[in-house]
Amino acid sequence: MVTNVTSLGRSGLYDWMIQRATAVVVGVYVCVIVGFLLQHPDLSYEQWKAFMTTTAMRIFSVLSFIAVVAHVWVGLWTISTDYIKPMWLRLSFQGFCAVALFMCFVWAVLILWGV
Repeated sequence: MVTNVTSLGRSGLYDWMIQRATAVVVGVYVCVIVGFLLQHPDLSYEQWKAFMTTTAMRIFSVLSFIAVVAHVWVGLWTISTDYIKPMWLRLSFQGFCAVALFMCFVWAVLILWGV
């Protein structure tokens, strides 16, 4: 059983389930975007902005980005625990990744909500 404090799930099974669930969320998001693009072959900036600034799409975008961050974290955690053996180096790598993911998430929210 995984007992590392930097793991997102409580065990490998939970991490695996998180990866699959987040992949489904991102897949549905991509299908929505592609569906919109296919329905609007001569898409203008105003149409794109109107679509992306609806509250539902903003919320769905934030949820999708949360899913991406969780998916990336589980993957990076798995890689770092498998291949980076010195504890200080692994924790440094995980810390750097956590800060970078947090900064990307904040940046995405600021872009989506125009705060």
